Amino acid sequence: VIFQKVREAEREHVFAEYNQRIGEVVSGTVKRFENGDMVVEVGRVEAIIPRKDQSRAESYNPGDRLRSVIKGVNRSAKGPQIVLSRTDPALLVKLFEQEVPEIYDGTVQIRGAVREAGDRAKVAVFSRERDVDPVGACVGMKGTRVQAIIRELRGEKIDIVEFSDDAVQFVTNALSPAKVQRVSIVDERERVMEVVVGLFLFALGLV
Repeated sequence: VIFQKVREAEREHVFAEYNQRIGEVVSGTVKRFENGDMVVEVGRVEAIIPRKDQSRAESYNPGDRLRSVIKGVNRSAKGPQIVLSRTDPALLVKLFEQEVPEIYDGTVQIRGAVREAGDRAKVAVFSRERDVDPVGACVGMKGTRVQAIIRELRGEKIDIVEFSDDAVQFVTNALSPAKVQRVSIVDERERVMEVVVGLFLFALGLV
């Protein structure tokens, strides 16, 4: 009975600790694979990266180290299950916070991030100070900052665009270097716009 109570207390401690850390980036070591899911050792506990949260551009072997974002903690009969992700946009945001001091101290803010994990990503950034270029700060000298993140995400292409409160300007920035000919708001409430780029017509759902 004592051992059972100790194990229950340990499980509650793990659940409480990691439930408060959702959204954080943690380092771990790949231990094994179970039905396509990756089991990762994080500190003294085991976590899981489900198949759907693994990037198609990445492959790992037992013993490899990786960084992932804590996506959630589930209760189960065997104890709390910590769920990690390598595809969540939150991982991209946290990596930028670690690599770019201006984001860490709040001078530059990330206003939106979307990913097609393993392929491409777009990040919208905004500067709270006029003399700080938000895109330049994220790219770094000769691209060193963004290249460090690209290496961590195994070559995922990252576009950094400047955020604007003007929706038309924001869309124009986001589609650069494409030449935007016309932008019209289709549904303001649903945040849908119609954009003409060259000879092509797109219906875009804004982030």
